[in-house]
Amino acid sequence: MLARANEHARRTGRPLRAVVEEGLRQVLSDTGPHRPYRLPDQSVGESGGRDPLEAYSWQDLRGVIYGEP
Repeated sequence: MLARANEHARRTGRPLRAVVEEGLRQVLSDTGPHRPYRLPDQSVGESGGRDPLEAYSWQDLRGVIYGEP
């Protein structure tokens, strides 16, 4: 990122410090609405139901994950 900022400063004929200050001003002045990122629901099994992975031991789960016979 620093290399890109240096290149931008060179192309625009400005010092790197001015480019960095401009970028910080833009970020700090952004007052737009920010929605928090929400992870998609990747639940396994029925909501509130029994955990379908509960019957497996750690060794069995490892075997399933890594495709071991």
